[in-house]
Amino acid sequence: MDQAISPTTLRIIIAIAGVLVLLAIYFFGRPRSEQGRRVLFRHARGERVEPVIGDEIHDPADPDSVVPEPRQGELEVGVAEELRKLGDTVAATRQRASSPARPLPGKRPAELPVERIVTLYVVGRGNARFSGSDIAVAAEKAGLQFGDMQIFHRPLDGKPEAGPIFSMANMVKPGTFDMSRIDELQTPGLSFFMTLPGPLSALDAWDAMLPAAQRMAELLGGNVLDEERNALGRQRIAVLRDELRSWDRKHEGPEITMRPRR
Repeated sequence: MDQAISPTTLRIIIAIAGVLVLLAIYFFGRPRSEQGRRVLFRHARGERVEPVIGDEIHDPADPDSVVPEPRQGELEVGVAEELRKLGDTVAATRQRASSPARPLPGKRPAELPVERIVTLYVVGRGNARFSGSDIAVAAEKAGLQFGDMQIFHRPLDGKPEAGPIFSMANMVKPGTFDMSRIDELQTPGLSFFMTLPGPLSALDAWDAMLPAAQRMAELLGGNVLDEERNALGRQRIAVLRDELRSWDRKHEGPEITMRPRR
């Protein structure tokens, strides 16, 4: 008959088994990255040199170079670089969030008076209406930017703070464009207008606004009308140009008169 194991012997066996399990976890559970950090070199005669902890490791191909022994807790080079990039990204995001927002394109300086407004219209042919998505695409092709007052503008190149050369609004009140629902928009026409004085002379602003209106009419399949909503013909264009030329001369300052020679 077999002899039973005493409680004391059983406790000793369990303790020894526990120690063996802890040793297995310690030796086999270490990260592999630490195991792959040993640097081996060979001398010219083919002997392998084992690095010693605490000693500097020299590359036989370059005796002056030193490969530092990795220390416990030191980050891998790739991980450190990724953390640096992440920190730069977070810092840039915080800087953009704390910096003041740029003014929207087309904002007219508050101190600039409005003495005259010149208007043109682009309307659909017959009872046709323009869709909002088509307007947005055509406006971009015509060089217009969505901005202040929720309408489109042509800012002055390099000086957006000077105000728009001209603007384009919805002909239907309140005249704005809701870009979040632009696909739902249907309108019978668009209103082009320039306010004087502006960043350019009146005649130069007109020479910028008229081609843009004609381009929008071409892209949308519409017609260009004057401020009275009549067809804009060559005669009316010539009259408007003369009026704007006179306005420019009036605002250039006192005219210089030539004194007669004696």
